[in-house]
Amino acid sequence: MFNKKEKPYTELLGKTNRIVEGTVIKGDIISKADFRLDGELIGNFQSAGKLVIGPTGSVTGDISCNNADIEGKFNGVIQVTELLNVKSKASIYGEVTVGKLAVEPGADFSASCSMKENVKLLTDGKETQ
Repeated sequence: MFNKKEKPYTELLGKTNRIVEGTVIKGDIISKADFRLDGELIGNFQSAGKLVIGPTGSVTGDISCNNADIEGKFNGVIQVTELLNVKSKASIYGEVTVGKLAVEPGADFSASCSMKENVKLLTDGKETQ
């Protein structure tokens, strides 16, 4: 009936999903666009774009994305294909796999970390590069 075509990531540039402070989501989020989280996610997050966890944001679960800026709290396994930027007020616990890592002084980075040139991104349960 309706012919829905999937938009490529380039058409989603400049568009950002946002979960505001005070919102709690229990479940998984899958997004092709960039995402800003100032609330709480208890579940997994997967995106072909960038994830920003704001100063009031927290994630308990697994994350798979291209880029990430973390200023809030994270506990779980995170895979970032390009750059993970950890801000000075961030708290990170768990396992981290990144292409590049930047950690500001003052950040609580209590995680095992491995840096790989070609981190494989999990998309719909399948690995891609």
